[in-house]
Amino acid sequence: MRRLTIGYSPCPNDTFIFYGLVHGRIDTGGLEFKETLMDVETLNQKAFDLEFDITKVSYHAYLYLKGEYNLLRAGGALGRGCGPLLVAKESCNVRELRGKRIAIPGRYTTAFLLLRLYDHELCINPYIMSFDRIMPAVRNGEVDAGLIIHEGRFTYPLYGLTEIMDLGRWWEDETGLPIPLGCIIARRSLGDSLIEEVNGLIRRSLEYSLANPQEPMGYIKRYSQELSDEVIREHIALYVNDYSIDIGEEGEMAVRELLHRAEEAGIIRHG
Repeated sequence: MRRLTIGYSPCPNDTFIFYGLVHGRIDTGGLEFKETLMDVETLNQKAFDLEFDITKVSYHAYLYLKGEYNLLRAGGALGRGCGPLLVAKESCNVRELRGKRIAIPGRYTTAFLLLRLYDHELCINPYIMSFDRIMPAVRNGEVDAGLIIHEGRFTYPLYGLTEIMDLGRWWEDETGLPIPLGCIIARRSLGDSLIEEVNGLIRRSLEYSLANPQEPMGYIKRYSQELSDEVIREHIALYVNDYSIDIGEEGEMAVRELLHRAEEAGIIRHG
């Protein structure tokens, strides 16, 4: 039996997708997967160090990692109406936040890339912190605004916060494409045949959870204890979709557009 290391986040969409793969609910053909769950920005950093055979990363990070990793077609997070939000305690014009203290969930998150593409002057004074600390930090006045991701879309009103900007909506209005948030990548050194096999297993794992949606709940809640069942269901419904089964032609177009805009803005070098 060959063991492969895999990293993904504790967010409900990831634990839902990978439940079958790491719990023996599908036939892995002699492959064993050793999972490690980490915040997505930590996963981004680990990917630069080639720590896992297969890993979840932000699409922003993937744009730098293409030389070492293959993008898998299954397991990613793309969609509509699911982009990051810029929030604050009080309603204001987004331009009023230029030069202010804005908390971000990591330099290599797609959220931060979108903020830079929208208005680089909002990114002059970023405060990097884990995504789960951002909303309390905004509420407590540690920062002036926060860039929130994941289930923050559903829970920010509980912190008394106000939406200032929906960067996902901006992206969709600008491009007409879904927003590519996170993806699953595999080290090229695994070889094309094994990478293709792993992609198929991830797809089958997701299909297992879709066919048995209650079964993964114990695993999901182990890592999302602070979330209600309702928020967990909303989270999965939003971030697990047809693009998670296969990125598709439209998803590929969205990734190319993200790369093009990042290159045009001078954020990522051509080539």
